[in-house]
Amino acid sequence: MDLLYGHSATVAQWVSEHIPGCERGFAGQGAIGVVEDGRLIGGTVFHNWSPESGVVEMSSAATSPRWLSRPMLKAIFGYVFDQLGCQLVVMRVSERNTRMIRIAEKFGFTGYLIPRLRGRDEAEWVFTLTEEKWRQHPLARS
Repeated sequence: MDLLYGHSATVAQWVSEHIPGCERGFAGQGAIGVVEDGRLIGGTVFHNWSPESGVVEMSSAATSPRWLSRPMLKAIFGYVFDQLGCQLVVMRVSERNTRMIRIAEKFGFTGYLIPRLRGRDEAEWVFTLTEEKWRQHPLARS
């Protein structure tokens, strides 16, 4: 597997097509993808960046669990905290996406469940991860 840089529009389009309710997409945002056998299998898009407050939101999608490798995780959080200089990253996750909820909790995100944020019949988790919390994670130190 290889990380895909420099193709933000392609990765952003692919991610938006794989997230239900994301039809509007992420035009003009930064993104990192993962390619396997010449096919995009996952990606993370960075959007709603607020340089004044040091906050960025990220959204991810994948068709294979292999996309979330150590190099990809280091690339994601390295981009957020080292390149952008953020102090906080935000991630929104459907209450039905139990796999992503477990992953967020494993990496130290703090979650807030907001009823009806995805519509009348679906709540959404708003997860946040501070730079300090990420720096404490074993992956950040390796």
